[in-house]
Amino acid sequence: MAIYKYKVVDANGKNKKGDIDAPNQEAAVNKLKADGYTVVSCAEAGAMDKDIQIKINKKIKPRDLSVFCKQFASVLNAGVTIISALDMMSEQMDNKTLQGVLRDTKTYVEKGGTLADGFRQHAKVIPPIMISMVEAGEMSGNLEICFERLAVQFDKQSKLNGKIRGALTYPIIVLIIAVIVVIVMVVAVIPQFSDMFADMGMELPAATKLLLWLSDLFRYRWWLVLLIVGGIIFLYKTFAATDLGKHVIGKFTIKVPIFGKLTVMQAAANVSRTLSTLMASGISLVDGVEAVSNMMSNIWFREALLNAKDQVMKGVPLSKPIRDAELFPTMLPQMIKIGEETGNIEDMMDKVADYYEEQVDMTTEQVTTAMEPLTMVVMAGIVGIIVAGVYGPILSMYNGMDNL
Repeated sequence: MAIYKYKVVDANGKNKKGDIDAPNQEAAVNKLKADGYTVVSCAEAGAMDKDIQIKINKKIKPRDLSVFCKQFASVLNAGVTIISALDMMSEQMDNKTLQGVLRDTKTYVEKGGTLADGFRQHAKVIPPIMISMVEAGEMSGNLEICFERLAVQFDKQSKLNGKIRGALTYPIIVLIIAVIVVIVMVVAVIPQFSDMFADMGMELPAATKLLLWLSDLFRYRWWLVLLIVGGIIFLYKTFAATDLGKHVIGKFTIKVPIFGKLTVMQAAANVSRTLSTLMASGISLVDGVEAVSNMMSNIWFREALLNAKDQVMKGVPLSKPIRDAELFPTMLPQMIKIGEETGNIEDMMDKVADYYEEQVDMTTEQVTTAMEPLTMVVMAGIVGIIVAGVYGPILSMYNGMDNL
């Protein structure tokens, strides 16, 4: 299969362009004509075009999905057909990946397929919750309501992810600056003092020896540094891809000080919000729990929810396996149990989601506040080592001269 870039005119006289996969140019042209287009040009994409195609084939951000769902619901409420709505949205979306998904889905629906199945063809970039809710909306005839709920869901998810990133931004920036400062010092500054230290003929402090060693390493064996860093990254990714690695890393993210609490709160908020949204759209509890489990990146939460799904299928209340997992905050299974007793579990989950999203906000502020002094301590330690390494021998030399 090859990628062909095309320019066509549709039945309404509107110009369109895009990419299409086909075994050869003739097949690509025939496919476009079969879709009702008048082909203006169709040529195989160059190497740079193919690179771009690969580059943009990535996950769609929740914020982009929220904007699409909100606009799509508005268009459907205005009486526009699904095919026309997909056509309109594909032209308006800035996200190239989402544009391609909408174009392909429109073609799929024009051939008689369902909207949910059209999205399912792009399950690598479209979240499972969106596919499940669209399918439920088509079956119930409430597609507009499902897209409105999805817009709220993705908007909440985007804000939640933004808060988490905000808590991590400051320490990451400080760490990067610290690494740059150290590299500049050992490459450009320390060599200026190395000859002087060698002429002193005295035992150098440990901090000075460390700086001289780092200077030689980055100046003459920089390739070794790159090799070690690359090896560590490769080993980490390889280990993280194994079942043992997923469990070890997943447990670490839950138990690590400061950030572990944030991870648990975010998982509770995502589970509550997503389950509430799915059940409010008419999806069964079993299917809802399975869909939520597929969205969890941490394998411990995913396995706990899959086990909960199996227990629910056996007639066990959802609150019991959630409580027995001992991963989620104690309030979550308690609120689920109240929802089960009152028969209004989706509303209870919605309230729980609001609570835990507020907790994530508060915890994020606490993490940010806690990280500021910690990063200052790290920076002070780095500066202290550099100062001690540079001025330690000089002060020792002056003290020796005073004792003469």
